[in-house]
Amino acid sequence: MIRVWFVVLMVLYNLMFSSTVAGLDNSTVPPFVNIGVLYSFNTSVGRMVKIAVEAAVADINSDPTILGNTKLNLSLQEDSKYRGFLSIAEALQLMATQTVAIIGPQTSTTAHVISHIANELQVPLLSFTATDPTLSSLQFPFFLRTSFNDIFQMTAIADIVSHYGWREVITVYGDDDHGRNGISALGDKLAERRCKISFKAAMTPDATSEEITDVLVQVALAESRIIVLHTSTAWGPKVLSVAKSLGMLQNGYVWIATTFLTSYIDIDSPLSSDEMDNIQGVLTLRMYIPDSKLKRSFISRWTNLTSGKTANGPLGLSTYGIFAYDTIYVLARALDTFLKQGNQITFSSDPKLNQPRGDSLHLDAVKIFNEGNLLRKSIYEVNMTGVTGPFRYTPDGNLANPAYEIINVIGTGTRRVGYWSNYSGLSVIPPETLYSKPPNRSIDNQKLLTVFWPGETTQRPRGWVFPNNGKLLKIGVPRRTSYREFVSQVQSTDTFKGFCIDVFLSAVNLLPYAVPYKFVPYGDGQNNPSNTELVRLITAGVFDAAVGDITITTERTKMVDFTQPFIESGLVVVASVKKTDSNAWAFLTPFTPMMWTVTAIFFLLVGAVVWILEHRLNDDFRGPPKKQVATILWFSFSTMFFAHRENTVSTLGRFVVLIWLFVVLIINSSYTASLTSILTVQQLSSPIKGIESLVNSKEPVGYLQGSFSRSYLIDEIGIHESRLVPMKTPEETMKALEKGHQNGGIAAYVDERAYIELFLSSRCDFSIVGQEFTRNGWGFAFPPDSPLAVDLSTAILELAESGDLQRIHDKWLLSSACRSQGAKLEVDRLNLRSFWGLYLVCGLACFLALLIYFIQTLRQYKKHSPDEIDSSGQGSGSSRLRTFLSFVDEKEAIVKNRSKRRQMERISYRSTSEVGSNITSNKDFSRSSTSLNRIDSPNIV
Repeated sequence: MIRVWFVVLMVLYNLMFSSTVAGLDNSTVPPFVNIGVLYSFNTSVGRMVKIAVEAAVADINSDPTILGNTKLNLSLQEDSKYRGFLSIAEALQLMATQTVAIIGPQTSTTAHVISHIANELQVPLLSFTATDPTLSSLQFPFFLRTSFNDIFQMTAIADIVSHYGWREVITVYGDDDHGRNGISALGDKLAERRCKISFKAAMTPDATSEEITDVLVQVALAESRIIVLHTSTAWGPKVLSVAKSLGMLQNGYVWIATTFLTSYIDIDSPLSSDEMDNIQGVLTLRMYIPDSKLKRSFISRWTNLTSGKTANGPLGLSTYGIFAYDTIYVLARALDTFLKQGNQITFSSDPKLNQPRGDSLHLDAVKIFNEGNLLRKSIYEVNMTGVTGPFRYTPDGNLANPAYEIINVIGTGTRRVGYWSNYSGLSVIPPETLYSKPPNRSIDNQKLLTVFWPGETTQRPRGWVFPNNGKLLKIGVPRRTSYREFVSQVQSTDTFKGFCIDVFLSAVNLLPYAVPYKFVPYGDGQNNPSNTELVRLITAGVFDAAVGDITITTERTKMVDFTQPFIESGLVVVASVKKTDSNAWAFLTPFTPMMWTVTAIFFLLVGAVVWILEHRLNDDFRGPPKKQVATILWFSFSTMFFAHRENTVSTLGRFVVLIWLFVVLIINSSYTASLTSILTVQQLSSPIKGIESLVNSKEPVGYLQGSFSRSYLIDEIGIHESRLVPMKTPEETMKALEKGHQNGGIAAYVDERAYIELFLSSRCDFSIVGQEFTRNGWGFAFPPDSPLAVDLSTAILELAESGDLQRIHDKWLLSSACRSQGAKLEVDRLNLRSFWGLYLVCGLACFLALLIYFIQTLRQYKKHSPDEIDSSGQGSGSSRLRTFLSFVDEKEAIVKNRSKRRQMERISYRSTSEVGSNITSNKDFSRSSTSLNRIDSPNIV
């Protein structure tokens, strides 16, 4: 009964509440709301948008769950020019009808103009085709984009360019707000991936075929073959048609078009065969709309919606039409929330727009939407699922989860080769399946299907060619005065020869294309030129590349790109050396003093350990103290020659001796090898030991004029500039080294190893001292991001793998006049560091044997000591010690007698086998056996 009354009360309450709300709604909610659409309805996109918007308004007005009894009143305003002053006038006409929002305009240029009016009148401006990224700035708070921002489209294009390994692109675009700002965003995204726009080909939005041809001819003469086309749907196909006629849609070219092309294909589908031929192999983007029941239903309705409404043939549906349909729904849901919050729609006049006397513009008809800011906030808070999929805004005012389909035009249709999403980048998997997984932008995860490029090829285009402007690459070559084996100019000609030149020519011959170039000498021929200055001239545009003995340094890599190094060459120190003769104490040289000391200690240590282990059981290690000390010393040092006469009988003693003999074997072998080298190989010595001794001294140091070694010695090593002496030629260097620093010469010479090896090949009184203290290489220099540097690097690797690089090296640089002498600078003495592992093992073996020995002895003592304790069970410590010692002596005697007995038995066995052995010996043997049996009796213990 109580339950029944409760239900009745709840029904009455709901009825009263509903009537109250209904009464409130009827008094505050308007019967209709004016919204305007500003579009160019005479274009294919405009006709499609008109049909989609009208269908959305009809669906909303027939759905009581949205806006209740309020209806949308749609005002269509033709934007005949869709830019300029007329667009402003047409927008003002819509404002005069007290519209709460405007759908449009069609272009970003018009949106920039009208957004200022929307700000003043506080009327939200919703657009799905004005995709200019700068419209999302704080300058235009009332501009709301209901499709994807072009910043994401440009990010997708930059990812595609980077994915295929291209570094430079050419952009062709309309020189308006939409084109300029989109290309600017593309440049920023390419720079993030270390790519760039090498040439911007701008055109007027109304360019004629002749103007388009002039611009595309300049593009064809440029180096890059990656072309990004960013323009409108009406103008873009004309550009591709002209490019086709100029032969720019052939093998080697890459065309990437923005979303205008997919809109053109979708709306005007099916295209004619001529129209399809103009776009063969082009990559383009389409805003991605996930597959859903709502999407399939809307697409199936589209034929009925367009039936009889288009006089120019069938009208296809592009993503812009679907976004137009959802835009009306977004506005309707925002209005529904706005009205349910109790807000009213009111307009007021702006004093600044009061009509002056005699004015015929009727600006007083334009009203300010007082609640426009509240409606704008309601739009940003919409979270719904429409035909385009999940629809919501991020805090920065862009739609969440932007994604694009990557479309390849093939034959008579198109093929999707992948997707791009702001969440996971390039993928062959639909983006919505990746949203539930952690984002993965690794290189291995960025994938696309096979693309058919222009020219009907699936091979990835190289992306660049040499400019077709008749110019040759100007390659700077240093005109050297020393070490001309590396690079030199043939006298009275423009040709060059040398190791570096041959490597460059061989690498160029491996390229799959021709390289037009000419060598340009750099330097006066009297002094070695600065390679750093030569590299700088590449950045200044004087040279297109540099070939020669150019060291790859940090400073130079900041200015240019280098190829793969074709020779290694670090800095080394060269000094005068003299022959070192052997002396009477040369036999001590192989080991360092510490090595000798530790070795001697271990000889004594092992001898002592073996004595401890053998003393109880072995007569060879027994006797008077002097004899035992002599035995220890003799046994220790005789093992060095494996000449020890003492036998070891205990297991532990044999274990220690085995380990020690192995150590002695290694030490003997190492000592013999080192001493042999000392006595047979010529030894050289120099007061300069390396770069460290040069830093700590004050002697002058020579360097090669024009080399980077000067700045390196000053900045990195810390040698004062006053100590450095420039050298022009190897002959000058040799004379300065022979003089020495005492006679006005130099103490040492610092240069790259490649030069030094050539210098030392015929100068035997000098040698490299110390270690190489830099790791550099030589490479060919090119402007930053030059694709030729990458291709030549690959060619140099091929030369190295085939052995051709070594053959070129031997041709120019193989000279070994001094190497046959086998001279060696100083001696590498054997130190303890090379043997500490052996000594550690030997020491552990000794310790382990002693530990086991003492444990065994202690166990024997504990086992037999109770027999010697009196019946009271007590005994002094001294008595226990005496007992233990006597026990040890007796056991030793027993063991000794047993040994003698076994000896006698062996003698007896030999005696009985002999014929005519005397009886006396047998009796003596019997008495000895009896005596031994008594000694061996247990009673003796």
